[in-house]
Amino acid sequence: MSQTPDSAVRAFIDDHRAAFLDDLAEWLRIPSVSAQPAHDGDVRRSAEWLAAKLTATGFPVAEVWPTPGAPAVFAEWPSGDPQAPTVLVYGHHDVQPAAREDGWDTDPFEPVVVDGARLHARGAADDKGQVFFHTLGVRAHLAATGRTAPAVNLKLLIEGEEESGSPNFRDLVEREAARLAADVVIVSDTGMWSETTPTVCTGMRGVADCEVELFGPDQDIHSGAFGGAVPNPATVAARLVAALHDEDERVTVPGFYDGITELSDRERELIAELPFDEAQWLRTAKSYGTLGEAGYSTLERVWARPTAELNGIGGGYQGPGGKTIIPRSAQLKLSFRLVSGQDPYVIEAAVKDWVAARIPAGIRHEIVFGAPTRPCLTPLDHPALQSVARSMGRAFGQPVRYTREGGSGPAADLQDVLGAPVLFLGISVPSDGWHAPNEKVELNLLFKGVETAAYLWGDLAEHWNADA
Repeated sequence: MSQTPDSAVRAFIDDHRAAFLDDLAEWLRIPSVSAQPAHDGDVRRSAEWLAAKLTATGFPVAEVWPTPGAPAVFAEWPSGDPQAPTVLVYGHHDVQPAAREDGWDTDPFEPVVVDGARLHARGAADDKGQVFFHTLGVRAHLAATGRTAPAVNLKLLIEGEEESGSPNFRDLVEREAARLAADVVIVSDTGMWSETTPTVCTGMRGVADCEVELFGPDQDIHSGAFGGAVPNPATVAARLVAALHDEDERVTVPGFYDGITELSDRERELIAELPFDEAQWLRTAKSYGTLGEAGYSTLERVWARPTAELNGIGGGYQGPGGKTIIPRSAQLKLSFRLVSGQDPYVIEAAVKDWVAARIPAGIRHEIVFGAPTRPCLTPLDHPALQSVARSMGRAFGQPVRYTREGGSGPAADLQDVLGAPVLFLGISVPSDGWHAPNEKVELNLLFKGVETAAYLWGDLAEHWNADA
């Protein structure tokens, strides 16, 4: 009896499972810690190892791209079909620092399989495991379809500095934009809701952050001799913070909500269907109550609504006992999470105007913004998103639900520079412990990622031209 396409994919994966895990373990042994200069050579070795493995996989082009920091890896495998869409897969090969004394049960750079079910090592989930499943996925795709090249024009960009804040990533993308050009970007540096609830992320919030410095007298002065007669920069800082939100926890900066993409009724229904345990979520947050913009659920607030947060405040005497002064200065650190429809630079200008309008005479101020990250969002009906959901549903044997991410990442730079929608394909779960001791990946989920990738390229090629 001939195999079905799905059974052929699964049979190929089963036949190559052991060799795949051996190769992944070899890569995980390379301590590619981008944040520590002592490991610069290891990060380069990691990039070279991956480029060689992608060549062995069949990619006709696999290159190590230098940056002023750590190198990235680029690979390309043309389909040969002039109608095929072009897909760029993003991930990263650098990892967080890790040492046995941090609380690891084993050497973090010596992979260990526990109970035959999970692989422990730094990078197992974040992000080497999720990058590497694409190598076996594309081979299973070819074996099951009889093709000699993928059904899509497949490109990979695997960064080497994500765990260090991607300081050179945007410049790299802008410099190589012609070679990176794609119809869609797939990010495999993400996760699912849970082991039993496969999900696809449809977007991430952006971020703009700033530091505000407030200056009063040229030195700390006596609060008895001068208090009540000169402005106090710490008081001004407190008033700024107090004025940042109204009684409904909405941000008061004029124009802050202009043009944002509102949640549709269907999106709100899909979010409400997720098995969200708010009490457990609060325990994870080590917090004792929820608070946020009126009219929205907790998940809606952290995924789909913009925010303003005070990250730090300082000024004046902080030591033991009293010191009756008017301090010379005060400081605020603010961050703004942004959603689709918001431009970080427009928000930056609006915040600067808002702060300036609230500074009294006698107080000087400076406000400096860091490099922003734009939000990204893919509509539920986008053909590429539907291909990811269908492929994941085939692999897991159940319908796939949708989530968003409240945080931010370099994927938005790909959307911004390349003008391509960003989609997320990840199989990691919250218990995998990204950045923590004993990071792991569930092996059954890792191979579901392989299977999803094996289905995705054919599904995307079939539906792209008809639905795009």
